[in-house]
Amino acid sequence: MAKIDIKSIIKKYNLQKITIGVLGGHSALDVCSGAKKYGFNTVVVCQKGREKTYDKYFKARKNGGKGCVSDIILVDKFSDITKESVQKKLRSLNTIFIHNRYFWVYCNFEEIEKNFSVPIFGLREGVRLEERDQPNNQYELLKKAGIRIPKIYGAPSEIDRLVIVKVNEAARGYERAFFFANSEMSYYKEAGARIKSGHITREALNKGVIEEYIVGAHINLNFFYSPLSREVELMGTDTRRQTNLDGFLRLPAHEQAMIRRYMEPKIIETGHYSVTMKESLIEKAFDLGEKFVKTLKKVVPPGIIGPFALQGAVAADDGKEDFVIFDVSMRIPGSPGTKFTPYSGYLYGESLSYGERIAMEIKEAVDHDRLNELLT
Repeated sequence: MAKIDIKSIIKKYNLQKITIGVLGGHSALDVCSGAKKYGFNTVVVCQKGREKTYDKYFKARKNGGKGCVSDIILVDKFSDITKESVQKKLRSLNTIFIHNRYFWVYCNFEEIEKNFSVPIFGLREGVRLEERDQPNNQYELLKKAGIRIPKIYGAPSEIDRLVIVKVNEAARGYERAFFFANSEMSYYKEAGARIKSGHITREALNKGVIEEYIVGAHINLNFFYSPLSREVELMGTDTRRQTNLDGFLRLPAHEQAMIRRYMEPKIIETGHYSVTMKESLIEKAFDLGEKFVKTLKKVVPPGIIGPFALQGAVAADDGKEDFVIFDVSMRIPGSPGTKFTPYSGYLYGESLSYGERIAMEIKEAVDHDRLNELLT
C-alpha cells in the first residue's frame, strides 16, 4: 500500500495553530469539547441537512465561552471529505484529524488509506481490521493476543448451543442484522425469514459470522494507549442502548411472544450508558488491553495510537469470572459516557473524556516535538 508522507505535510503546518478535525457524527462533540479545553481550534466536516448540531447548537460563540465547534466544512455527502478541495481546506487549517466509525462507514477504505492526505491521529489501517473478512481481522488479533473470544462456527451444521449470527443489513450495510439460533434447523428458519422480508441478503448471510452467544454481563472496556508514555490507560466502562431491543426486553414474556408475530427485535446501537466493574476485575481488564496493544504493534506497526475498545461480557464459568471479547474498536468509541466512570479520575485526579485525553496527548507531543509518533 502506498504511504502518504505525513511528515512532509506536518513540516508545512503552523504547530502553534493546530486545528482538531472530525467528521460530523459519532463522537465529534466529545472531540471538539476536549480540544477546546486544551486551546485548539476545531473543525467539523458536516453533511448538508445534518449540520445544525455543529453549526448552530454547539457552535463556538465569539463572545463568551459557550460552544466548542470553531468552524465547519459543509459537503453534499460525507464521502466528499476525500475530495482534494476539502483536504486542501483541512490542511490550510493545520488539521489533525480524529477518525471515528462514521468516517470509515461513509468513506471507502482505499480512499482513506491511500489518498486522504491529512494527518490522522491513530492507526490509519486499524479500522479496516474491525471488519471480520479482512486478513489480521479482530478475531485473529484477539487470538494472537491470547484473549478469549466466543467459539466461532464454520458452518450451520456445527451449531451445538445458542449462537448469535452477525450479518450486515441489506438496507444499511454498515449496520448488523443480528439473529439467534440454537441448531442448524433454527438457523435456516431464522435466516430464511429475514431473506424473504428483505432484511438481509443471501450474499450477506454467506459472509456472516456464527458466534457462540455469551451469557454474561456486557461491558465495553474503553482504553487509551499513549505512545508518549507507553502506558495503557482505562478511560472508562460502558454498555449499549440498542433499538428496538431495549424496548422489547422491557415487556413481560407473554407480550414479547405477542409482539414477535409482527415485529422482529433489532440490535441497532442508539446510545450508551455508563457502568462500573468491581475492583477484582480491573487487573484482568488491563491485562487484556496490554496484550492487545503488544500484539497489534507486532502485527500492524506502529500499532494502536490513542483510543481503542475491547467490547464483550463477563462470563462466570464454574464460578470463575472471565472476560470474553467479541468486538474491537480500533479508534475512538462512540460513547461520551466513559467520562462518567471513575477510572481516568483515579489516574489523573479528575475524570477525562476521550476528547480531553486526545487533546492532552497532542498538546504534549507538540510541546516536545514528538507529533510524528502520533500520526499516520
